[in-house]
Amino acid sequence: MRLRRGTDRVLSPRKAKPPAVGAEAERLAEDARREKNWKRWGPYLSERQWGTVREDYSEYGNCWEYFRHDDARSRAYRWGEDGLLGITDREGRLCFALALWNGRDPILKERLFGLAGPEGNHGEDVKECYFYLDSTPTHSWMRALYKYPQAEYPYARLVEENRRRGRLDPEFELVDTGVFDDNRYFDVFVEYAKASPNDVLVRITAANRGPDPAPLHLLPTLWFRNTWSWGRTGEGYWPKPRISRGAAGALLAEHAGFGRFRLEAESAPVEPLALFTENETNAARLFRSPNPQPYVKDAFHEAVVHGRKDAVNPEEVGTKAALHYLLEVPPRGEVTLRLRLSSEEEAPAGAFAGFDRIFETRRREADSFYEAMIPPGMTEEEVRVGRQAYGGLLWTKQFFHFAVKDWLEGDPSQPPPPERRKSGRNSAWTHLYNRDVISMPDKWEYPWYAAWDLAFHMIPFARLDPDFAKEQLVLLLREWYMHPNGQIPAYEFAFGDVNPPVHSWAAWRTYKMTGRKGSRDRVFLARVFQKLLLNFTWWVNRKDPEGRNLFAGGFLGLDNIGVFDRSRQLPTGGHLEQADGTAWMAFYCLTMLSMAIELASEDPAYEDVASKFFEHFVAITDSMNTLGGAGLWDEEDGFYYDRLRVDGHDFPLRVRSMVGLVPIFAVEILEENVIAKLPGFRKRMQWFLENRKDLARHISYMEGGRGDAHGHRLLAIPSRDRLERVLGYLLDETEFLSPHGIRALSRVYGERPYTFSIGAEEYRVSYDPGESTTGVFGGNSNWRGPVWFPMNYLLIEALERYHHYYGNDLTVELPTGSGRRANLREVALELARRLSSTFLPDATGRRPCHGDDPRYATDPHWKDLVLFHEYFHGETGRGLGASHQTGWTALVLRLLKDVARSR
Repeated sequence: MRLRRGTDRVLSPRKAKPPAVGAEAERLAEDARREKNWKRWGPYLSERQWGTVREDYSEYGNCWEYFRHDDARSRAYRWGEDGLLGITDREGRLCFALALWNGRDPILKERLFGLAGPEGNHGEDVKECYFYLDSTPTHSWMRALYKYPQAEYPYARLVEENRRRGRLDPEFELVDTGVFDDNRYFDVFVEYAKASPNDVLVRITAANRGPDPAPLHLLPTLWFRNTWSWGRTGEGYWPKPRISRGAAGALLAEHAGFGRFRLEAESAPVEPLALFTENETNAARLFRSPNPQPYVKDAFHEAVVHGRKDAVNPEEVGTKAALHYLLEVPPRGEVTLRLRLSSEEEAPAGAFAGFDRIFETRRREADSFYEAMIPPGMTEEEVRVGRQAYGGLLWTKQFFHFAVKDWLEGDPSQPPPPERRKSGRNSAWTHLYNRDVISMPDKWEYPWYAAWDLAFHMIPFARLDPDFAKEQLVLLLREWYMHPNGQIPAYEFAFGDVNPPVHSWAAWRTYKMTGRKGSRDRVFLARVFQKLLLNFTWWVNRKDPEGRNLFAGGFLGLDNIGVFDRSRQLPTGGHLEQADGTAWMAFYCLTMLSMAIELASEDPAYEDVASKFFEHFVAITDSMNTLGGAGLWDEEDGFYYDRLRVDGHDFPLRVRSMVGLVPIFAVEILEENVIAKLPGFRKRMQWFLENRKDLARHISYMEGGRGDAHGHRLLAIPSRDRLERVLGYLLDETEFLSPHGIRALSRVYGERPYTFSIGAEEYRVSYDPGESTTGVFGGNSNWRGPVWFPMNYLLIEALERYHHYYGNDLTVELPTGSGRRANLREVALELARRLSSTFLPDATGRRPCHGDDPRYATDPHWKDLVLFHEYFHGETGRGLGASHQTGWTALVLRLLKDVARSR
């Protein structure tokens, strides 16, 4: 144990010269070749397992009520584990995390607290302050921070105040309670460094930011996921393991499928030196039934908080154990603990010899690795944001286990679930078997994979860890994930929901980003292409109700953006022909066309399917632009709208929203020199254009212009004229263009909400730049005004492709009405600047993403910390929704690079 006074460890930029050898790159290569299992251990431990669908065995699928936060300390989880800034192996067998107690809290802090969906005035909401500071792709170096109040944690006040507030009120956050006032809190830093794949060094530093000495109980905890209580055998189920006291006070963990590991500590804990119990449910507390044995999951809470020494096993054996430290942390000082978790085979003779040297080497190797990832010219603040974005992206990988068939049936040793469940949620997905490390949107608010989120995650991952990116994209297409009908699972609340079809785009971008032309991974491309053919067919067969090439995909990830909840049967009857659903299918066609052309360069068999996707794109584009008059295009407004078809009539829903911007995304450029090498495809394409002029009349491929002279041919939904008209709205600051990107809904609806009446019913859509004020789709996210990074990113990509074709021949006003002309590459760069400015401090030190909290602007222990939210306020850029959704918000990495290169 080391005690220091007055040491500030908050993210000071390092100036030491990095090692010359790319050690992290070599570790990635060794792992990819399966020579060394460098990724076996990582931050794969969830931050919330309670309140999830996987743990819900209720009759009506009320997961928040069935398994609450108050149950979590006492009830064994069925499908996973959670912990505080912890790690586990890639199969989630042995877990390590922190537990804390400040001497005042009613609950031992073993996991992050937050409001369940029905409790928050804007849906589920984590109520903690924690930050992912750094990580390498092999997790050979990781660093994170948890801010722990010294006052009693205000559980009841957070619940009661948020219950009192309505949808028009802001969320009541932990910082609003005053528990961080006068700096009376601990900064608890957790750092991990690997000496070898199964030798993990742990350094925990508790820094007292307050003016007085403060006590802190710190319990590094080691436990096994419960795989033995369910009456099942076979894959993923092992005999009951054990943790016992080893030599020199170490914890010795033994597992039939995992081997022997030991956790050693440099400093002796207080008496008793270690606490032991079983990771099994306290049935007496939860269900008022006898416990089969006396030592249960919440024993450490009882022993530390309530002083019940009889709660822990005096025989010093169990499946959960902790070293118990009672620290007295001096004012503005810190205490450091050093631990080491090692396999029996890889444990060193002297656990703490060279300990700090290994940490310093791994940190420097991380710096060296990221120097190659972050281009020259980035400012210190841009580098800081970039490193934390990479860190957050890597920390949100999670072991995810869910076998739907077993879940529906229940377990042999447990009470049978209600019969109703067999025809309820996810009952059509009995083939689904998940037991993998997967990139999550947010390990607290979204601790389950979401198909379209994951696709966006893989864009930054493609640069960071190409093999992981490709593995993830292939994984969701495997036969135990993809439905036999070709649908990709959406997310665990409803695997059958429909997300935008961006998987093909992510796979195509990943393919091009992970190798030079001529040496790219064609096997990967062919694998995903074959499975995506099944998914494309599912879309065509299921989402085009009248066979008119106008698609009705449902909510398509945009939650409450529409007049109605598009995921449900319309209150008017009939169905929507969706501008975004139809455009997504055109986008899908173009991506599949590009992939087919690439594969056809070495295998002519792909030329036929390339022709099919070209013709399908033409048919969809024609329907969107012309069918029934103008299709989904409104000539009077110059915008694309959904159309409602009911009782033989159809009419547009004239809401200017992201729905009408998605058609811009569907753009691709064909290179004449590539087409010339595919005679079969070229011949069929020319025949089609010459003989089906009825379909080809609105295809941009037919346009002349700069692109023709450079051997480019443009495929896009909007003609040049229509593109310019839509961009007039897009770049209008009174409509879509905000200081921090493109809003999801036009600002004009702030003063003049859109209204739609049918019969006696009236529906309204108003501009909500922040939290949702409507209960549509649960009200826990908002597409009626805020800025969303994934859609902005696709828009920037599309503008760059348009510029590649039109060049300086096409300029627009930027902003609309300003008189300043810009080409579309300059427009894309301006959007990148606005989006990335969300995270960068202004002259006063304020980062827009943190709102008006002065701590983030001036306090040395807060100002260098960055959160990457789910979405952002349409006027101020304040972060909203899930606070650690670094997955798709890590797209800012590419934008920061673009801005730096432009300088």
